[in-house]
Amino acid sequence: MAADIPPTATVGTGSAAADERVLRPNDWRLRVWRMFLATHTEVLRRLERDLSRQADIPLSWYDVLLQLAEADGRRLRMAELAERVLLSRSGLTRLVDRISAAGLVERKPFPGDARGTYCVLTAAGLNRLRAAAPIHLGGVQRYWLSHFTDEELRALDRLLDRLPTSTSPAPEDRG
Repeated sequence: MAADIPPTATVGTGSAAADERVLRPNDWRLRVWRMFLATHTEVLRRLERDLSRQADIPLSWYDVLLQLAEADGRRLRMAELAERVLLSRSGLTRLVDRISAAGLVERKPFPGDARGTYCVLTAAGLNRLRAAAPIHLGGVQRYWLSHFTDEELRALDRLLDRLPTSTSPAPEDRG
């Protein structure tokens, strides 16, 4: 064991019940965590490959186009779009610059706020999304959904609903 890795770490809130669940570097639960991370990475890598090869569109572009297509008026403020695609504002700005140069989105001023900007899906962007959607959805089916029964997916849905997301408040923010 590496000297800088503590032999144990308490899991939980520090209560007596939590103190009974000690996490060690070789704990089987960490294997589950690592499998989750590795699977997530591999599924995204495959989706990226399929979209790049078959639709000539990166997965990150697809995500932006999809978020805009699902938004009211096919537009979102840049800050809201950044949150939805899980990017920093500066990261999204660079990404939108590239997508805009391809004519798939446009920036439009936000009424009443000189600093605010909308990102708007263009007709070309919508067409590109429509062409890429069957490839993406087929990959989601092939690389993820087909490995589970509907009952297992419902159970996984309930389990994952327990975890924090970018749209759920952190426990310390819940009051």
